[in-house]
Amino acid sequence: MSILFRIITTIQQTLFPALEKELAAPLGEKGEIFVAVVELARPERFIERFEWAGVGCPRKWRLPVLHAFIAKAVWNFPTTRALLDRLQHDPTLRRLCGWERRREIPSEATFSRAFAEFAASQLPQTIHEALIKERVGPKLVGHLSLDATAIEAREKATPKVKPAPKPKAKRGRPKKGETRPAPAPRRLELQGGRTLAENLAELPCVCDIGAKKNSKGMEQYWRGYKGHLATADGEIPVAFVLSSASLHDSQVAIPLLQMAARRVTSLYDVADAAYDVDLIAAFSRRLGHVPVIEPLPLPSGKVAQMESARRVRYAERTAAERVNSDLKDNHGGSMVRVRGGVKVAAHLMLGVLVVAVKGLVRLLE
Repeated sequence: MSILFRIITTIQQTLFPALEKELAAPLGEKGEIFVAVVELARPERFIERFEWAGVGCPRKWRLPVLHAFIAKAVWNFPTTRALLDRLQHDPTLRRLCGWERRREIPSEATFSRAFAEFAASQLPQTIHEALIKERVGPKLVGHLSLDATAIEAREKATPKVKPAPKPKAKRGRPKKGETRPAPAPRRLELQGGRTLAENLAELPCVCDIGAKKNSKGMEQYWRGYKGHLATADGEIPVAFVLSSASLHDSQVAIPLLQMAARRVTSLYDVADAAYDVDLIAAFSRRLGHVPVIEPLPLPSGKVAQMESARRVRYAERTAAERVNSDLKDNHGGSMVRVRGGVKVAAHLMLGVLVVAVKGLVRLLE
């Protein structure tokens, strides 16, 4: 953490004043966040494959476009059109992204093509993974909080395919010598023995209708997706998975734990009652973690009480709720204008990247 402390201190004490002097304008709070994201994540390391290689028609330089999409997440611009308008009239932001003059800014169509390339190659996910491994990986994480949040989208819900009718099972005990087929294994039963890539490939990620009970116990419905986050101490999101809105939170717990375990070393896995499944707790223990999961209500309706020490640990789960709120309120999580799971995931990951850097900076203030 001392290396990260020196980097952030250098950014705040040396780079910010130098940039303000060069730009002849104050950076402001948003500008400082943008510079911190670019300096800590260093996205230029991953952009070379998107640049023009000297073959075919020359294309616009992609690194400033990537910087602009990061700025879109930082400033919470609702659309790419709003981002372009701001770039045209804000010389400070324009120069931070990498363009000196207005005429150098590419068209909206170029931005759209570039974003499609970034999304298809999962570039935002790659940048975020590298940031977490480099800046959080060397530190021991105390609590890893799991939570999911609704992501509303502006696209048609995919019609559900009706499953083939199952043959009626015979009732009663089998006769002597009779064999009956075993029931198909559930998703959670399979996930523990599969790789992360296999688990992610099996999860549905199309737009559909989701339902969730609010704090008052009322059902709320939305059309779109569901974002699943694993958040470390300090409100730093270390893993993110996008799924269909109708998928239950518990179905993504094991892939989230697998993804987080590749990036950080943690001690406690903290989750609410939606994750109170024996298979999830068992997988957490397989990773060498201690599961702290809120118990589901008993059949009688009574709520099982947690031990006092576990209640203290469970209180750390509010970090996940604050990260979800920050993502949706301030960094694009509630303004999804792209369509398709691949593009929606890339759009949200840029916001997750910004939230992660904010957490790192706040941790050392």
